[in-house]
Amino acid sequence: MPAGRDGWFEAARPIRVDGGIRARSKRGSIGEQWWSRRFVDILERVCDAGRLSRGRAYARRGQVLDLDLGPGLVKARVQGSRPDPYDVRVRITAYGAGEWAELTGALGARAVHRAKLLAGEMPPEIEDVFEQCGLPLFPGERGLDMECSCPDWGFPCKHLSAVLYLLAEAFDADPFLVLAWRGMARDTLLDALRHTGGQTGGTGGMTGGGTPAPLDVTDVPFAERVGDFYDSGVSPARLGPPADPGSPSDLLLRALDPPPVKARHIPLLDLLRPSYRAFAAEEDA
Repeated sequence: MPAGRDGWFEAARPIRVDGGIRARSKRGSIGEQWWSRRFVDILERVCDAGRLSRGRAYARRGQVLDLDLGPGLVKARVQGSRPDPYDVRVRITAYGAGEWAELTGALGARAVHRAKLLAGEMPPEIEDVFEQCGLPLFPGERGLDMECSCPDWGFPCKHLSAVLYLLAEAFDADPFLVLAWRGMARDTLLDALRHTGGQTGGTGGMTGGGTPAPLDVTDVPFAERVGDFYDSGVSPARLGPPADPGSPSDLLLRALDPPPVKARHIPLLDLLRPSYRAFAAEEDA
């Protein structure tokens, strides 16, 4: 085992921790969802395999005391063989307000992506949207700035590796943490998507293909629509099948704000969703 920067050899066994963060995965690889696996694949491509293996052991043993994620920065403390825990920092570039305005507009212009995000899902195509804006979603080989206060001169050390694996598991549980690390909190993003309605700066409610977004309908005051209130207000050409054959049948329910209505203590949208899916199934039959 190589010596540390101060010439000593760290003991093979770390000090046992009570109440540390333990990885849910007990064996094999860590990361179940596509976005967390994407992150782990980057780590395993650029980091030393032996140190990553020891990091997985640390993560499963619960040696990480805490883990805090904010825009551009993950902070953690990891208990090693010395009495004082080591401080770990992992940094990436957090995008600013202007960059997120561009990203939000691009995501809002794609009705299916917007609907999936509003439903709490992370569509795989979101990575392409980021790339098209010239703003990568995941850090590349040189996109991670990592440091640990331990004397180990290898990189990344097992303490950093443990934090990176637990970060991947945190992404598993909440995909919006990937976006929060880039500088956009979940609630802020979803609120922005609800208000964009598919509009992007300068396109006036157009989708990426230059056609009106399927959920864009001009809101007209009731007093101005007394004579045609029950008309749809939408061109018949826009009432046909969605342009994207992969659009979910309950797209409208996902994209709009849910009404505060319940029937037998069940939210109205939960009652409507099976009917939407049944109608779609009959149409496809």
